[in-house]
Amino acid sequence: MIWIECSLGEVAQVKGGKRLPKGEKFADVPTPFPYIRVTDLANFTVDTSDLKYLRPETQASIKRYTITTRDVYISIAGSIGMTGVIPPNLEGANLTENAAKIVINTPELNPRFLMYFLGSDSAQKEVRSQTVKNAQPKLALARIASLKVCIPPIHEQGHIVKILDLIQRAMEQQERLIVLTTELKSALLHQLFTRGLRGEPQKQTDIGPVPESWEVRRIGDICNLKSGGTPNRSKTEYWKGGHIPWVKTGEVDYCVINDTEEKITTAGLAHSSARLFPSGTLLMAMYGQGITRGKVAILGVEAATNQACVAIFPQDEVRTKFLYYLFEHKYEYIRNLGHGANQKNLSAEILKGVTVAYPRDKAEQDTVAKSLEWLDKRLSLIRRKQILLSDLFRTLLHQLMTAQIRVHDLELPDLETAAAA
Repeated sequence: MIWIECSLGEVAQVKGGKRLPKGEKFADVPTPFPYIRVTDLANFTVDTSDLKYLRPETQASIKRYTITTRDVYISIAGSIGMTGVIPPNLEGANLTENAAKIVINTPELNPRFLMYFLGSDSAQKEVRSQTVKNAQPKLALARIASLKVCIPPIHEQGHIVKILDLIQRAMEQQERLIVLTTELKSALLHQLFTRGLRGEPQKQTDIGPVPESWEVRRIGDICNLKSGGTPNRSKTEYWKGGHIPWVKTGEVDYCVINDTEEKITTAGLAHSSARLFPSGTLLMAMYGQGITRGKVAILGVEAATNQACVAIFPQDEVRTKFLYYLFEHKYEYIRNLGHGANQKNLSAEILKGVTVAYPRDKAEQDTVAKSLEWLDKRLSLIRRKQILLSDLFRTLLHQLMTAQIRVHDLELPDLETAAAA
């Protein structure tokens, strides 16, 4: 079975989209005229969660610039090279000027095969080489038409598409599971920390409604807090050959920390304000732009931290894992307590003043933590499978599009089993 190499322009026409006419705006409500922007292009399809629509009179003025399900899109400005086909419910939608449509003019080329081919590493490399590097990088229509494509017989294209579609659907299923499980965890966090496990009456407090039997205290009254430090960077003996894990704020992200990017030496620990904290210590990020500030993690190994992390040691009244999830529940509130002009930071004193509620019964604390920990483990498994499927997809995409493997070398039932596992 011979593959044919040709330019894209020999088997298709490349046509541009159209921007909104000057002075025109999107419709305030959905209309029969969707408008696809580059920000809507995602994962070989179109994300319709924030789709915009045209008013009838606006669409009438740019009605020639539409795309069908038989065409392939490719982004030509902004995020260049994204490719895909539109779903059936967007048939005839208008297309942004920052993307082009590829209109196939031969029955010997499957649109979904072309979509996957253009998304392969080799094709993306050629796309990048054809991109004009101005202040606003741009991929010209003529350059798209000049791209080289390798086309197998149409029946082989169909088999390749079937294989890649199978893995794509499995990846999309994992994405949906991640969203649903994350939403479930968010709802459970709210339920457990406002109503508890026993369905008991609530009492109103300064931090909102909590179960009637729960204790309400400040963090400073139930925990001891200790900060870390950074050994002198100019002293190579404090860093070179170091074996002591040293945690930075970016590594504190709702996880168990078993390893760190940087390590310090025994001398670095001895001659700085860094402290060694035992495995099981609860950490919180005090500094950090954006979402970092206020996140927590638990040490899985003995480690030191920088001064932007605080180690939290609950006294006998509160379990560490319960407090971990309590801080996750109160993340937005705690993060917004940060102070400073250019970059808001937390401090041990601010954290000590935070009021929290918890059940006096430690067994109840353990049950709350275990319920949430089960969901975390479920999320971790789903994400791991998503990564494995993504790696499998990229490997097969490259190998199939370069004919390193052929479809007759693959057993579809085995792939279906792997995708469903």
